[in-house]
Amino acid sequence: MDEEPRSLRIEIAPRTLLAIVAVVAGCYLFWQLTNVVLVIIVALVLVGTFDPLVGWLEHRGWGRGRALALIFLLAALVLAAVIIASVPPLLAQLQHIIEDAPNERRKLVAFLNQYRWAAPFVKTIRAVPLDDLVVKAGNSLIGYSSAILEIIGYAVTTLFLALYLLADPGRAKSLVYALVPRNYHVKLARILIELKTIVGGYMRGQLITSVAITVFTFGLLTILRVEDALALALFAGLTDVIPFIGGYVASAPAIIAVAPQGTATMLIVAALMFLYQEFESRILVPRVYGRTLRMSPAIVLLALLVGGTLLGILGALLALPIAAGLKMVVSELRVELPGEEHLDAEVRARDEKAEQVYEELAAGEPVEKAAAIAGELAARIKQSEQHGGRVSAELEAIREVRAEEEPAVANDAAHKLEKKQR
Repeated sequence: MDEEPRSLRIEIAPRTLLAIVAVVAGCYLFWQLTNVVLVIIVALVLVGTFDPLVGWLEHRGWGRGRALALIFLLAALVLAAVIIASVPPLLAQLQHIIEDAPNERRKLVAFLNQYRWAAPFVKTIRAVPLDDLVVKAGNSLIGYSSAILEIIGYAVTTLFLALYLLADPGRAKSLVYALVPRNYHVKLARILIELKTIVGGYMRGQLITSVAITVFTFGLLTILRVEDALALALFAGLTDVIPFIGGYVASAPAIIAVAPQGTATMLIVAALMFLYQEFESRILVPRVYGRTLRMSPAIVLLALLVGGTLLGILGALLALPIAAGLKMVVSELRVELPGEEHLDAEVRARDEKAEQVYEELAAGEPVEKAAAIAGELAARIKQSEQHGGRVSAELEAIREVRAEEEPAVANDAAHKLEKKQR
């Protein structure tokens, strides 16, 4: 008797289908709103950079509004001074290069004509349409004017968003806490604290690398007695914020500036700048960012490569803090990745204890008060971990202090109400 053919039946639950559709829709929406997401990320980076300075000034008697105004005014003045000191000499140098290009081409052709093997290069150099290149460059700048205006608009929007978040951090934080379930509030508070540390470390690392190339370029050009050495060095420091190619962009003006001193000097400067770029990219950047962002040199280089490939210069600029932030979030959410050791039972017990204390203290409290309690718990836990103390004992102490504070606050409120009624 022949057996009946077997059939394989696959059923997908409606909830699974909804989850798949939601994920696909979320990815599509994220892709469509990439510019908005980038604005938010850059604004958060600015917040993490300037918030410690604002807090430092607040502790010394400055109001938050005055502190914000002072910090952004100083930042604007420094940026304006750097631009004024570096851009005009660079533009003058560019104009000189354009005007002197035909003469330099004639010299190069005359030099290469002495050698037979250079005949193909001579033909190629003579065929370069210098005048057409200048005209095309001007037309390209006009064509990119709308894109430049769009970038300026995004920059202004980002700045005002950062100012709003810094001026009223409590409201912004309350909104974030309102969107997250309360059993994750302590983890969220720890994530926010760690994000501030990561952004601060990233900005300090960027400052170190920019100052390093500025000092190196200024010293090199000063030894060679180049005019506008400071302007060229400041330009190198500014362009160094662009990963991978920033240093090489900074090298071009320095090499051109020593052209009057001969080909040998140009080759020496080019070699020294190249060696410095190798030192910075292979040694300085991985070590500086690896320590502050707690990532290995290999992950640092890979993050820069991925960010630059996906989103160009801006992606490379944001790659390191985003990669460090994602790594930290995975760690704080206790996600066990393949190849990693299982979490210690003591760590899980501490998390459960912290959540239990938070639920007791934040029961019935509004979002703003609950966010403050979660932030205090997270800060105490981090402080205890850094000093090697017992987190469980610290949590019990917080619970006792809060229990003593609540009756006092309630009595004070009742006293004020009674006094008002009289």
